[in-house]
Amino acid sequence: MTYNPPELRTVDVTRYVTPLREGGSLPALVEADDEFLYVLKFRGAGQGIKALIAELISGELARVLGFRVPELVFATLDEAFGRTEPDEEIQDLLRASEGLNLALHYLSGAITFDALVTTVDATLASQVVWLDCLITNVDRTPRNTNMLMWHKELWLIDHGASLYFHHAGYNWEEQAKRPFAQAKDHVLLPQATELESVDAAFKAILTPERIRAIVSLIPDAWLASPDTPFESVSEHRAVYSNFLESRVAHSDIFIKAAQHARQALI
Repeated sequence: MTYNPPELRTVDVTRYVTPLREGGSLPALVEADDEFLYVLKFRGAGQGIKALIAELISGELARVLGFRVPELVFATLDEAFGRTEPDEEIQDLLRASEGLNLALHYLSGAITFDALVTTVDATLASQVVWLDCLITNVDRTPRNTNMLMWHKELWLIDHGASLYFHHAGYNWEEQAKRPFAQAKDHVLLPQATELESVDAAFKAILTPERIRAIVSLIPDAWLASPDTPFESVSEHRAVYSNFLESRVAHSDIFIKAAQHARQALI
């Protein structure tokens, strides 16, 4: 059966509401022309477009695996925004981010997940750990869980720090077969007792066809950066698919490493 991921909507940012200072890349709460509020991730911030690519791929992988993830949209930022902002740091960020950015639907009233307050069952904990080992997400620790509780359900957010192989020369062949050492710091690792059964279920879902369909969502312009070592956009895009397909095929490597890390905790 052919898998067709949902096409991401594109919205125009109409109002800059407030910066969210807790984010390392200065995300902001904005309003768009559909009158919804979004958390905007700027192409001109921190790790730049690579963080947006990681957010897009990881968020849609999480969605196809059944996790609750805020809707992702492409968000166009007009050059006019940088002219009226009084804060020079934000003004520079806005000017560097003109064009296509990425945004997450704002979950009004959501609260940060706290492992001391909310208990996550073994299956869900194992699923989140498996996902983060796959995408090499270093940002799901007790100090910074990047999970929200909204209407009594767990939601996953902020995956811009994942897929860090693309910050290290794109040596994807080697990186794809490495264990995820940072699993030892994962906030849900102590409860992740069902990694093997989750592994079998998730590998059946993440077929090469589904992975490639998700990777196809990356805008060509985000892959055409002059500092990439690739001769074409298609070659660049294929690296992400190849990395993820190889990592899924060799998931036993990161599963065993996570299990060993968990044993060391208990």
